[in-house]
Amino acid sequence: MTSSLGTDAFDSDAFDSEQSAELAERLRAAIQQLLPERRAQGMQSQLTPSRLAALAALAAHGPLRISDLATRMGIALSTVSRMVDLLDGFGWIEREADPKDQRATLIALNDTGRALLDSTRRQAATRLAERIDQLTPDQQRALHHALPALEALTEQRPGEPPRTRRH
Repeated sequence: MTSSLGTDAFDSDAFDSEQSAELAERLRAAIQQLLPERRAQGMQSQLTPSRLAALAALAAHGPLRISDLATRMGIALSTVSRMVDLLDGFGWIEREADPKDQRATLIALNDTGRALLDSTRRQAATRLAERIDQLTPDQQRALHHALPALEALTEQRPGEPPRTRRH
């Protein structure tokens, strides 16, 4: 596949929809190539990618009701309910009554879950840093300059514009 996104493509003010689609596909493919190493590492223990995502959501937004966790993760309530039982069984979370509704339960990371998540993130960052060290200085600078746009994508909800724009 011949790329229309050479370095001169960045000289224009905005991409057309074809260029954006190509950029999206290349970004998706690059991310997919980076993920298997992370997945393989997680499979060595009981920390699967979906369980890691649940712990990360609880770290960022918890304590949460199971239904709120399911919504944040974009998966079925029954699936999250089973996952929460597993997370509890592994000793990574705690359950407590919702102070706003005693019939409901909130789920939060406990110290063990937080330590596991922190350790997993540090290991993944270390492995990625080793790969970044292998890039040329120009590639490292390009990656550094791309971070604000990538971070804006993570904060953006589908269908709404990014919160900040940098030209």
